[in-house]
Amino acid sequence: MFPLKDDNPSERPPIVTWSLIAINVAIFFYEFILGDDLTHFIMRWGLVPERVTMLVTHGASPVLAGLPFLTSMFLHGGWMHLIGNMWYLAIFGDNVEDRLGHFGYLVFYLLAGLAGGALHFVFNTDSTLPTVGASAAIAGVLGAYIVAFPKARVMTLVMLPPFFLRLMALPAVVLLGLWFVLQIFSGALSLAWAAGASHGGTAWWGHIGGFAFGAITMMIFGRRGREPSRAWEA
Repeated sequence: MFPLKDDNPSERPPIVTWSLIAINVAIFFYEFILGDDLTHFIMRWGLVPERVTMLVTHGASPVLAGLPFLTSMFLHGGWMHLIGNMWYLAIFGDNVEDRLGHFGYLVFYLLAGLAGGALHFVFNTDSTLPTVGASAAIAGVLGAYIVAFPKARVMTLVMLPPFFLRLMALPAVVLLGLWFVLQIFSGALSLAWAAGASHGGTAWWGHIGGFAFGAITMMIFGRRGREPSRAWEA
């Protein structure tokens, strides 16, 4: 399932969402021009759990040990990684920003990314592989959206068996609920298969942590508000 747009227009320009997209794109272009220095850049600013563990063990300052949790949120491993993340942020971020306000949304976004990174770290403390991407923060946006706008319709491209594509207007609670279930299922499988080893792939637990943080935060601070339009319900 691939979301294309929702029927939930925001009341204010989502300047923080647009700014976050612009920053992520700009940093990715910087990565692109680094050439042979990219690996060193990613290892330095990405989240490498083993290095964080070593810093904590040796008594490093919380700022030094925690910095990769923040900087890794603005790095991406490729074009598709970047485009996929920014697409979801563009669709769902404007309404969450509308509900929380510009400043509150920015703080929320960063904290969601940190929460997701922290849960990923807990399950991968000895991993030597860098984790990069805004996925955990954007998962927080999805968690907030499903709580605030569960009935909003999302125009979604759905693949039906055997190989048919169909456009469907799905309630956000269905689309994002299924997305979250997939993250939990995949996260559980990653633990069963890897058994704590360092393997590449998707940081499923980062997604889970970000989504849970977003849903809980919206339940506490921003659940009440206007209902989205019903333009696609007919």
